[in-house]
Amino acid sequence: MALRVSIGGGRWRLVQLVLVQSTWLAFPAAAIGAGFAWWAAPFVVSMINPPDNPAQLSLAPDWRVLGFGLALALGVTLLFGLVPALRASAVNPVSALKGGEDPHSRLRLMHALIAVQVAFCFLVLFIAGLFVATFERLSRQPTGFSAERLLVFDVAAKPAQSLEHWDQVAEHLRGMRRVEAVALTDEPLLVNANWSNWVSIDGVPPNGVEARMRWVSPHWVEAMKIPLLDGRDFLLSDAYPGAVLVNRAFARTYLHGENPVGRTFEMVFGNRRERFWAVGLVGDVRYRTVREPIPPQVYVPLHIVGDNGEPVALPVGKLIVRTASPNPLALAQLLRQEVPRIRPEFRVSRIRTQLEINQSHTVRERLLATLALFFALVALLLAGVGLYGVMHYYVLQRRHEIGIRIAVGAQVSSIARLVTVDAFSMVVGGAVAGLALGMASVRFMASLFYQVKATDLPMLVLPSLALFAVTLLAALPAVVCAVKIDPVAMLRAE
Repeated sequence: MALRVSIGGGRWRLVQLVLVQSTWLAFPAAAIGAGFAWWAAPFVVSMINPPDNPAQLSLAPDWRVLGFGLALALGVTLLFGLVPALRASAVNPVSALKGGEDPHSRLRLMHALIAVQVAFCFLVLFIAGLFVATFERLSRQPTGFSAERLLVFDVAAKPAQSLEHWDQVAEHLRGMRRVEAVALTDEPLLVNANWSNWVSIDGVPPNGVEARMRWVSPHWVEAMKIPLLDGRDFLLSDAYPGAVLVNRAFARTYLHGENPVGRTFEMVFGNRRERFWAVGLVGDVRYRTVREPIPPQVYVPLHIVGDNGEPVALPVGKLIVRTASPNPLALAQLLRQEVPRIRPEFRVSRIRTQLEINQSHTVRERLLATLALFFALVALLLAGVGLYGVMHYYVLQRRHEIGIRIAVGAQVSSIARLVTVDAFSMVVGGAVAGLALGMASVRFMASLFYQVKATDLPMLVLPSLALFAVTLLAALPAVVCAVKIDPVAMLRAE
């Protein structure tokens, strides 16, 4: 640049030269980035959900996406190419040709930019750790029942059929090969249904905690593999209102932990009350979501007797089928055809696995964790590239000084410390700034996290270790380049 200025090169011409060089670097890089995005987007989405329950995201690129990418690439090129261009065009040829230009001011600017990049990288790693921990802890939450090999059939009867006919269908399916258990219910577990009422024990007014309720048939506890802790399961003769099953949370909430089997209580339905008695105590299960604490629950029989003393016909219901096949969906079509063959009044409208229902509660968390982890890896890669570039440039600018130090007997450890001390200082400064940004931003995302805190030790240690490892890898080539400088050749060239 100094030579160009000395022979009459204009400032605007030099600015154009540097901007064109920046463009030649930026747009091929943007094309590579577009190709990477074309591959990475479907790859990341494929990791969000299993193939049988994928997340539906629109990934088709159109002119708006491509236009935004091109505009962003152009804007970044102008923003980060213009400053070096103006700096280069303002070079003092006399000072530069005499070697009097001070490189330290440029290094300080580069160090500041790398510190900002490290701060952003630490922030992404920190938030990604919180999202991943949230997904892991939600996925491992015990539900209280077994969702493996369990199918849920949405069945409609037209006209509405008596429970006897529903039982005929269930009994026939129980006799089929590779079917272990069949039961009926109004809704499967962990669906967004909420039927709850107040409970009165021994005539005492309700304590303000509602009990969740669900209609179930005999064998439902067995089909769901919910432990029967005391008492018995429903019998075909049990009818509503009357015998019920309750869970342990019910005993803790209303009976101070005492055994509820044989106890009577009343359920408050608006202005009327109905009396029930507990014939069985079952284990606690998640009712509606995996985030909510397990509520007190009351299971009532599907055998409903109307005011006229006649059984009430059921128009819809859910068949719960536990199969012996590792892949329950392999039996889905056969079972779908079998239901109307037994009773032509019945039709199966939808078949799901209970595992699919369970996983639907963590789709958002899986999406956030996967995307955050992906972008954390990209941020680490960019930070490593930036650190490598700065340290390599640092060695090139100070190769004369490093050659003299080696000539007078400097040890390898001393040279390595000279090269890396500035890099590690800007990494530490950037990490501290990134941690402060992370702590400030966590409060705006608190509702997305589950049983994880920003102050947890792993959330702080893991991003720090990752950045430290990347810094070591980025510094290694620069250190090797520095210790291999030949002082004789360097001094002869100078």
